[in-house]
Amino acid sequence: MTRTVLESKTKTVVIGFDEPFCVIGERINPTGRKKLAAELEQGDFSTVEKDALEQVACGATVLDINSGAVFSNKMAEDPRYADNNFVEPSLMRDLINCVQGVIDVPLCIDSSVPAALEAGLEAAEGRPLLNSVTGEEERLELVLPLVKKYNVPVVAISNDDTGISEDPDVRFAVAKKIVERAADFGIPAHDIVVDPLVMPVGAMASAGRQVFTLVNRLRDELGVNTTCGASNISFGLPNRHGINGAYLPMAIGAGMTSAIMNPVRNQEMEAIRAANLLMNHDPNGMEWIRLSKTLDAMKESGISFAEASAAAATSSAGGRRGGRRRRA
Repeated sequence: MTRTVLESKTKTVVIGFDEPFCVIGERINPTGRKKLAAELEQGDFSTVEKDALEQVACGATVLDINSGAVFSNKMAEDPRYADNNFVEPSLMRDLINCVQGVIDVPLCIDSSVPAALEAGLEAAEGRPLLNSVTGEEERLELVLPLVKKYNVPVVAISNDDTGISEDPDVRFAVAKKIVERAADFGIPAHDIVVDPLVMPVGAMASAGRQVFTLVNRLRDELGVNTTCGASNISFGLPNRHGINGAYLPMAIGAGMTSAIMNPVRNQEMEAIRAANLLMNHDPNGMEWIRLSKTLDAMKESGISFAEASAAAATSSAGGRRGGRRRRA
């Protein structure tokens, strides 16, 4: 059975067909978040710390760390800051050190810059997930040697030098090519997590059915775990969380084993916890019961899902520290 093992300093997360769905928190990403990018430019990592703690409290078991920041002010002072190859390696190290300083979960090192990927691999404790390699020849030659050198699993995105195909058979062929090329480097299929590329259903009506079929093929024919950017399916549509909440259990039923997503949204997390329960990946329904208590606390106290989750996590940790009292 395919098992992709990720590790932090003291914790292990397994992505697998018979494991609970792995939620990879996406929030630590300055791309499209101007306020976060501006804070990072000033050396302020307070939002990163908050996002790390919040996402884990809400149910993320792995955190994606993306270093794709644009430092506009520094760029005006020093032209080197216009080059991501200059900005990202040091920023990636700082982000990883920051996150590891406040929370202990496996990380997903996310960058298009190979030097940033290696900087992240050097800074990360344990066995992180590398994000990502594609079917592009240059990318294969740059990233797969890092995967082999550091003995880590990697996200394989199903596009190549021709771009992203709308044909699911082409995307499957790209994934197969990556798995085969990885094998040439001595990288086993269980260390490849394929992203079959979810298209927006608002632009392509068959997008949902496509990804379900692809995930099933990737599992049955290549024996690999899978992931996706969960919110891509609803891009451009109203009430996106409703669509995401329906899509995720259907993807899990088709065999998808992880997603890079925002765990701070209770609608999506409720859908995932229910799917885990129905797939018999939640022993005795304990995670479902724990989530239900958090949702009840939201209603009773008028607080957010993040606040209720953090309170539940603090209460649970306090209970574990206290232990049982001895009888007199």
